[in-house]
Amino acid sequence: MIDEIKADAKERMQKSISALKSQMSKVRTGRAHPSLLDSITVEYYGAETPLNQLANIVAEDSRTLALTVFDKSTTQAVEKAIMQSDLGLNPMSAGTVIRIPMPALTEERRKDLIKVVRAEAEQARVAVRNVRRDANSDIKELMKDKEISEDDAHRAEEDIQKITDATIKSIDEHLSDKEAELMEV
Repeated sequence: MIDEIKADAKERMQKSISALKSQMSKVRTGRAHPSLLDSITVEYYGAETPLNQLANIVAEDSRTLALTVFDKSTTQAVEKAIMQSDLGLNPMSAGTVIRIPMPALTEERRKDLIKVVRAEAEQARVAVRNVRRDANSDIKELMKDKEISEDDAHRAEEDIQKITDATIKSIDEHLSDKEAELMEV
């Protein structure tokens, strides 16, 4: 029973890290990377379709993304979706190829992005602490129902705290990596 609670807590904490990585990958670092456009959807025959299903996205160089749209008739819809996204990008169309130059990041914008990344990391830490709280309350419930001894409950809570500490350390490492990446010129 205790092992199931610990395994569930560990799995949920790993999901928090995965969510953090996903959120951080959306924060632009000045380098062109196809994953920057992962969150964009395009109205295509009445359905919201992910951009990567409508076009081939490649990084031409470190400052430019190139999209090759599969269906010529959707080129304008793709351009419009990119412009309306909150990424601040201005696509330029040339037939079926759309080029997206990445604007250079100013020092002020870098600092703003670091604040955003820190907020994301804090949300991940809070999520991990909530998982710890849930797991500990499950263990206390088992102890209250006399299914486990106090010693077992104490050991389990210590194990959950170790898992929590390791997960938060991992979150902090991802945060410092992303901060360093953002401050590169």
